[in-house]
Amino acid sequence: MAEPAGQIQAAGAVLWREGARGIQTALVHRPRYDDWSFPKGKSLPGEHVLLTAVREVEEETGVRVALGRRLPTQSYGYDGVTKRVDYWAGRPVSPERFTPGDEVDALDWLPLPAARQRLSYPRDVALLDDFSAGPADTAPVILLRHAAAVAKREWWQAEAADDQSRPLSDRGRAQADALAGLLGSFGPAHVISSPALRCLDTVAPYAVRAGLPVAAEPAFTVTSADGWAETAAAREAIAAATDAARPVVICAHRQNLAWLLARACAAVGAPVPAGPALTRGAFWVLQVAGGRLASAEQHQAPAG
Repeated sequence: MAEPAGQIQAAGAVLWREGARGIQTALVHRPRYDDWSFPKGKSLPGEHVLLTAVREVEEETGVRVALGRRLPTQSYGYDGVTKRVDYWAGRPVSPERFTPGDEVDALDWLPLPAARQRLSYPRDVALLDDFSAGPADTAPVILLRHAAAVAKREWWQAEAADDQSRPLSDRGRAQADALAGLLGSFGPAHVISSPALRCLDTVAPYAVRAGLPVAAEPAFTVTSADGWAETAAAREAIAAATDAARPVVICAHRQNLAWLLARACAAVGAPVPAGPALTRGAFWVLQVAGGRLASAEQHQAPAG
């Protein structure tokens, strides 16, 4: 993910947990600035912003985080350039192993009113207010287009007429490996895939890394001969995934992903979010809470 000239890219999270008297959030103290803020930090060269958020939260708090609802982006001047910080709500998915250091020397879990008083910057107060105004706990429905595959003409020239067995290309396999980390930013999920090999192989690295099975869904199959047509089974499958109230990853095809997005949005009473058609290896993340859409974001494919 290239960083625009004159801009510093950073990312972090409003890390939250359920306390005895309600939701608590984690604030960190930086001795260099003597301030209290949310855990965040700058992207490494070429690092995807999702990976930045997860890595920086863990480095500053000792907590592995699963990203949830997208929160407002902050942009402000820093050392003569613009600093852009992308934020998500985040819940812990590991025990806390905080170690004080030179960059962060204290971590405090506070109820939201106390955190609001402790924060050093008005922009962080506004971020906390936005977090407080929406659901803390959400479940992602991730709609993923399969990674780059061997070209149809090349596959047919090899006298391999079965399009369902057309595999990923070298670039596609590299994309699938990169997607394992990006999808892992949202925590372990139920993995559903078209039975086409190029779809199964796209989610395989993520499933192996997370120790998850992959459920093949014939209703999401696209064939070169018949293309794809909406069926009752497909409607039932996407409705079940959207209503599951648990993280779900669905890997499908160019021909049916727009339909899947529209059906998922209809199920949560939301319009289809604006954005370009998914390229190979790109994905939508719909965060759902209480049967309603809490946020939607699109991420482009890793370069592979």
